[in-house]
Amino acid sequence: MNEKPIWKKNLLVLSIAVFIAGIAFSEVMPFLPLYIDTLGNFTHKQLNFWSGFIYSGTYFVSAIISPWWGKLADKKGRKPMTLRASLGMAIVLGCMGLVTNVYQLFILRMLQGIFAGFVSNSNALVATETPKEKSGQALGTMASSFTAGNLLGPFIGGALASIFSYRVTFFITGGLLLIAFLLSLFFVHETDFKPVTEKKLDKASGVIKELRSPQLIFGLLLTTLIIQAANNSINPIVSLYVKQLMANHGNVVFISGVIAALPGIATFLAASRFGALGDRIGTHKIIIAGFIGATILFFLTAFVQNTVELGILRFLVGFTDACLFPQVQTLLTKNTPAKITGRIFSWNQSAMYIGNIFGPLLGSTISGLTNYSTVFIVTAGIVVFNLILFRFNVIGKLQFQIEHF
Repeated sequence: MNEKPIWKKNLLVLSIAVFIAGIAFSEVMPFLPLYIDTLGNFTHKQLNFWSGFIYSGTYFVSAIISPWWGKLADKKGRKPMTLRASLGMAIVLGCMGLVTNVYQLFILRMLQGIFAGFVSNSNALVATETPKEKSGQALGTMASSFTAGNLLGPFIGGALASIFSYRVTFFITGGLLLIAFLLSLFFVHETDFKPVTEKKLDKASGVIKELRSPQLIFGLLLTTLIIQAANNSINPIVSLYVKQLMANHGNVVFISGVIAALPGIATFLAASRFGALGDRIGTHKIIIAGFIGATILFFLTAFVQNTVELGILRFLVGFTDACLFPQVQTLLTKNTPAKITGRIFSWNQSAMYIGNIFGPLLGSTISGLTNYSTVFIVTAGIVVFNLILFRFNVIGKLQFQIEHF
């Protein structure tokens, strides 16, 4: 019997590790505002402020620090970066169970942002170790694993907090990330890594000069930012939209939780399959289909009459999600030299975090000025705008490369 190739072993181990990390990252989110409330005597307005500040602060720090970690990954290896991130966050999240005031929790959330990068470096390692013709399927598998963990996390976190306490749940979360660290330490092997030693690659300008088509890469980074902003513009209002559709009758919290989970279920089911299809017919075609599908579904969501219709459309949106972010990562992989993959993936992570910050602000602002339906219509328009930019920045450059190389 032939031994399994190392890249397949890495894919198996890291898909398990990012699944565990997905659980760890999402399981504390449902009760984070409740935990903050136990750390002081806050008014309703103060609680909302601290909840938003502590939630978004991690993304803000990560967006700034990620490119520096990406530079280090290209010099020292992606495996050391996965170890740094998983161990650092294991300690930080465990310590969150020990805080005595909201300021300590805020500082630890900032540290969590500094240590972020486990998933992006795991993806970068898989991307560089996997044969290019298999990269779509491999990155789709990683996306499915992380999405599955993200889906399970809130349920597991809620159960743990109910059985034990908020503080014990943070300790357990730290333990999960320690498991991810140990899996990466003992079972992941980075065999094709060649450290970047050229001084010119210390600067972003040097990295850009290594790219065959900088416009294509930056077009993909912009695509990521807008995808995340569009998806996250919906998140703050889904439960409120459900409440409006149900006219305050029935279990709004339960229905909101189910509807919030539906896109992730679809993404989990489809991401690796769409990745494999993109490897065969062209990844850019999968992305275009995702844009078109998302536009139609977001627009239709503005006119739903009940939660069943909303649930069906949100589930279908999950399939378009599977066509977008994982496939953008695949195109980045296929159009980036291996020696700077860590840097490019870190830039992509920063773009993702910026989208995570601005998306909820956009959705909340539009819903405050108009109504929930308008948010979905505007989001559909943003997706169309993203498709136009993608056609100009990416498709045109891909066609040029095919014709001239």
